[in-house]
Amino acid sequence: MAFLPESSRNLNVACAPGRYTASRTTRFRPTRGEPVLIRPARSEDIDALLGVERVAFDGGEEADLVAALLVDPSAGPIINLVAEKNGVIVGHAIFTHAVVESADGDVDATILAPLAVAPPAQGTGIGQALCREGLIVAEELGIGLVFVLGHIGYYPKVGFEPAARHGLLAPYSIDPAVADAWMVLETRPGIIGNVRGVIRCADAMMHPEMWAE
Repeated sequence: MAFLPESSRNLNVACAPGRYTASRTTRFRPTRGEPVLIRPARSEDIDALLGVERVAFDGGEEADLVAALLVDPSAGPIINLVAEKNGVIVGHAIFTHAVVESADGDVDATILAPLAVAPPAQGTGIGQALCREGLIVAEELGIGLVFVLGHIGYYPKVGFEPAARHGLLAPYSIDPAVADAWMVLETRPGIIGNVRGVIRCADAMMHPEMWAE
């Protein structure tokens, strides 16, 4: 299972300027309420973004995973984003390094996990805005494939499609009843269909129990 670092200082170091690749700040207007800033996470955001993970998922597992990824050397490059509304963090998304282990050689990718929005702000488009911003940054970094294991009705709204049918397999078996929850999006045309293989994620995510959708 995911672990928590020994001290919050480790997380603050992990979120120091330069640790993350995202540098854009964009302004987004949700379907209700005040405008929201989508921006890179900073060290002072740690407690707030972990709090969003806890309340969004009604538990601590996702927050533990984020904390583990922040100090996992195999997770970089990391795209770590927050949604800020009136100075309050209301959403969080983290994209971490992955590779497609292909017969023709490894192909760099990234995986979105987890994505969280505080309950009062859910249903306003903030989650999709975080997702789209991460996709833009991934494209700018030259990362061609983005993966997610998530809600079948949600992620296709931003362009994701089932991955296994393209020969892009999750690190562990996905229940056939929800196999299409393992999804992929290409940030530039021509990759899907030409690359096949099994995905390997950051070490903090390589646990079978994390892949039970």
